[in-house]
Amino acid sequence: MSFFLIFLAIVLTGVAVLLGTGAASRLSRRGRGQGEAQPYDDGFDEPVASLPPVLLPEDAVPSDVDHLRFAVGLRGYRMDQVDQVLDELRDQLAAKDRKIAELGEELGRLRQASGPGR
Repeated sequence: MSFFLIFLAIVLTGVAVLLGTGAASRLSRRGRGQGEAQPYDDGFDEPVASLPPVLLPEDAVPSDVDHLRFAVGLRGYRMDQVDQVLDELRDQLAAKDRKIAELGEELGRLRQASGPGR
């Protein structure tokens, strides 16, 4: 009888450790969807061991910066600082796009004013 109680105590301790560390939820997530990416109710994705670098596309537009997300880590960047830099970068890209559009319109007007013979 005492071996049964010791076994029961070990099993209950193991279950408490699994629930306390969140390992049980990670184990249950692996079986969902047979390899399909399923949204989780807690709002966090499973961490990936080696993430690729977060890069903007070569021809970045302001909406690319809005959709850019960094991985959150224990000793990661301060999110408010990253958000501030990304907001500034988005504004700079939008200003450059406006300036390019203005210059393109001005070039079109100058070509029309120079005449069709050129």
